[in-house]
Amino acid sequence: MASNVTQDVQEQILTTIRKSQEIALDALKTWVETVQSVTQSLPSIPSVSMPLADRLPSPHEVVARGYDFAEQILTNQRKFADEVLEVASPLLPGEENGKVTSKSAAAK
Repeated sequence: MASNVTQDVQEQILTTIRKSQEIALDALKTWVETVQSVTQSLPSIPSVSMPLADRLPSPHEVVARGYDFAEQILTNQRKFADEVLEVASPLLPGEENGKVTSKSAAAK
């Protein structure tokens, strides 16, 4: 039962996050359209050459690398948490010698 409640709460959170992301994207699209309509009537700005600009990653590469790094950190943290639980398992209730025991087995 607790697992279902937890899963329901997680689904609600994810749904809320996705809805807020959609709202933000809609607002950004409106803003981009507005800026484009205003800037079309402005004189063009001469391009500025920056040294080594061609060596900078694209915005898509920056986002991808950031999420790849975050994924590695999360994987590392999960492995660490599993190792902590394994080491501490003899002290956790309902566990015997690192193995989960059922309530019926514990009652015997």
